[in-house]
Amino acid sequence: MEHYVGLDVSLKQTAICIVDRTGKVQREGIVSSDPAAIAAFIKSYAPNVVRIGLETGPTATWLWTELRKQGLPVICIDARHAKAALKMQINKSDRNDAVGIACIMQCGWYREVRVKDLGSHATKALLVSRALLVKIKRDIENQIRGLLKNLGLVIGQAKMNVFAVRAAELADNRPSLIAAVEPLLKAREAVERQIADLDRNVLRLARNNEQVRRFMTAPGVGPITALCFLATIDDPTRFKRSRSVGAYAGLTTRRYASGEVDWTGRISKCGDKMLRSYLYEAANVLLTRVASGRRSKPGASGLRSEAGYAKPRLPSPESLPSSCTGCGSKVPNSSGHQRRLLVNLRSRTTEFPLTSGNQCPCRDAGVGAIAPGFAMLVKSKTRFTH
Repeated sequence: MEHYVGLDVSLKQTAICIVDRTGKVQREGIVSSDPAAIAAFIKSYAPNVVRIGLETGPTATWLWTELRKQGLPVICIDARHAKAALKMQINKSDRNDAVGIACIMQCGWYREVRVKDLGSHATKALLVSRALLVKIKRDIENQIRGLLKNLGLVIGQAKMNVFAVRAAELADNRPSLIAAVEPLLKAREAVERQIADLDRNVLRLARNNEQVRRFMTAPGVGPITALCFLATIDDPTRFKRSRSVGAYAGLTTRRYASGEVDWTGRISKCGDKMLRSYLYEAANVLLTRVASGRRSKPGASGLRSEAGYAKPRLPSPESLPSSCTGCGSKVPNSSGHQRRLLVNLRSRTTEFPLTSGNQCPCRDAGVGAIAPGFAMLVKSKTRFTH
C-alpha cells in the first residue's frame, strides 16, 4: 500500500500524519524535531512511503538534507503555497496542518522548492555576516556624524582612516563630547577589523573557484557579487532558459491581466534581495564607470538613452528651426539649415507637415494657428521639468 506523509515542523516537536492513496489517515503522531526520530517513525508506520512533504522554514534545509541521506523521498514545498491550500480549515493546529500537507502530497498539487547544498549556504552565510558588519559600521559613522553636527561640527567627506582622525580632532578639548564619541570610534575600529578578516576570506574563496574567476571577468562584477550569484543560483541546470534567472532574482516586471484590464507594473522583487542589489550595483558600474578602452555590448549603451536614466533636456530656442507651427513653412535657422519642427514628447514625435510652394496660410490668413504651436512647446517643457 502506498503511503504519503506530511510533516509540520516546529523547533521542538514535529507533527506527522500518514495517509494512503485515497487520502484516508492511517497514522498520526508527534515526535521531537530530530531527523533520526522522524525517520524512525516513518519507517515504522509507512514502509511504502512515496512522498514526504515539509514546508520551507528555518530548519527545512537541515531536515531535508538529513532525511535524504537516509534514503527517504522528502520534498520541500513553499510555505505560502501550503498556507493558500490550507486556509479553508476552520481550526488551525499542527495536527491539522500535518494532515493537510499529507493530502497535498497524496494529490500532487504542489510545486517543489529547490534546496541548496550546505556549501552554498555556508558561502551565503559568510556574505550575510559581512553585509551585517558593513551596515553596523555605517550606522556607527552616521551616529557620530549626528552627535557632532548638533554642536556645529561637520566631519565632511572622509574615507578609510580619515574619518576616525577627523572625528577625534573635532571632539578634542570637549570632555563631555569625547565621552560619547570615543566608545563609538573604538567599536567602529573593532568592526572594521572584522570586515577586513571577512574580506580576506571572501577573496580566498573567489581565488580558489574557477566559476567565480570567470564571473569576475565581466565589468562591474567583483568577488562579492560573483560569490553571491554562485551561492544563490547553486545549480544552473535547474533553469530551462537563461532568462528565467532574471525572474528568479525578482528582476522581471509584474503583470496583471483580467478581462479588459492588462497592465505591467514594477519588478516583482521576489527571490534573494542581496543578489538583486549586487546585480543592480554591477549594472550601474557597467553603465557609468567602465573605462573608455573597454567596449560594452550595444544593449548596455542603449539603456543610457532610455527615459528616466538621465533628466531630459530641451533644445535651446536658437537651435530650433524657424518654421511656422500652423502651416509648416520654414526659413533657414541660425545654423543655416532648413528642417521640420520636431517636438519630442517622451516616446512619440509630433511632426508638422510641410506645404507646397511659397504658401504660408498663417501669413496670409492670420496668426490664429500659431498659438497652438506655442502651447504645445510649453506643455512639453512642463512635462520634462516635472
